[in-house]
Amino acid sequence: MRSTIAPHRIVIVGGGAGGLELATRLGDTLGKRGQADITLIDKNRTHVWKPKLHEIASGSMDVSAHEVDYLAQAHWHHFHYRIGEMTALDRQRREVRVAPHLDDEGREVTPDRVFGYDTLVLAIGSLSNDFGTPGVGDFALKLESKADAQRFHARMVNACIRAHAQPTPLRPEQLHVAIIGAGATGVELAAELHRTTRQVVAYGLDRVDAEKDIQVNLIEAAERVLPALPPRLSAATEALLQKLGVLVHTTAKVAAVLPDGVLLADGRKLPAELVVWAAGVKAADFLKDLAGLESNRSNQLVVRPSLQTTRDDDIFAIGDCAACAWPEANGGKGGFVPPRAQAAHQQASHVAAQIKRRLRGRPLKDYRYRDFGSLVSLGEFSTVGNMMGGLIGGSLMIEGAFARLTYVSLYKMHELALHGFPKMALDTLARLITRRTEPHVKLH
Repeated sequence: MRSTIAPHRIVIVGGGAGGLELATRLGDTLGKRGQADITLIDKNRTHVWKPKLHEIASGSMDVSAHEVDYLAQAHWHHFHYRIGEMTALDRQRREVRVAPHLDDEGREVTPDRVFGYDTLVLAIGSLSNDFGTPGVGDFALKLESKADAQRFHARMVNACIRAHAQPTPLRPEQLHVAIIGAGATGVELAAELHRTTRQVVAYGLDRVDAEKDIQVNLIEAAERVLPALPPRLSAATEALLQKLGVLVHTTAKVAAVLPDGVLLADGRKLPAELVVWAAGVKAADFLKDLAGLESNRSNQLVVRPSLQTTRDDDIFAIGDCAACAWPEANGGKGGFVPPRAQAAHQQASHVAAQIKRRLRGRPLKDYRYRDFGSLVSLGEFSTVGNMMGGLIGGSLMIEGAFARLTYVSLYKMHELALHGFPKMALDTLARLITRRTEPHVKLH
């Protein structure tokens, strides 16, 4: 006889690296067996691995070859996908409210809806933190989503075409880019732009002198670029950037972003047609005190070692929106697990196992972050980073081909979690073949 007991309702809000991997893992196990009803909610239709946004912005990546359609992924992996943005949480009724979704022309696609849950996982990710700097919201671009990256790329290509077509001399800010923040995103974007802007010009914009007219400025408030990495790697990276022609400004605090450039605290003005803010992250503002859940100054939800929120056992938080302690006893620095894709990947695996334990009535296990280090890709020029923690039992600085291979393997782990080995291998082979026949830089 068929059971009349309703399956356990699992709702995951956020389809980033952690949320989509979790939905896929649970769908392939609990969903496939009918032991749980899994729903993934995200305001976008497709997923792109966030560490690749700088490649979309520079035009060095074919988005269609890397994005994952949520609806198709849900169909093949036994979970539901519902489009929309979460706006409220009712913990007593165990319901998530989702705002109406509108298309590009302002027409309603889906109405205001409510989704009930037995277990809720918040995997909303993070946003750029402009620290209240004047002008950022009006004049700077951010790289928080695929749409942001595509918007920057379109403006970059248009700037090159405009400079080529205009009969008058270039203005001081024309074809100048200012990247604020020399962390991984800022450094990677600066290196990629050096190559791709020159390739765009080489396609026939012969009135633009790439070496003389195009200028990339990288601005960092700290004393060195990549301040999270060891000093030797920071120095090697800065030397490479300078060799490429990138102007690196360290110990340079931004006072304001202007319509035609960046004003530094020491009074200097850096002319720039395009300004990108890549300094600092925070969780979404609506997470602050959401339904009485504990949050920190960065709006992250404070979680226990099990990754359950401190005030509600039925709600988990993973990825950038979770404030998860990383004690020294577990190899940490006494702070919190850093907002990295590898952390979201590990936490998705952990929560998938804990939800299964909950359904069996077993006690939950604590999450332990395994730090495999930090890697920064400088495009075709180099890759630098350090490997540490559980991987080698210490710290090893790596550069060159081995570092590049390790960097690529992180993305392959993400693809493996989403698609399994056969599809991941076939997709990789297809990209290698098409890459030899297509332009290296996308112009759309």
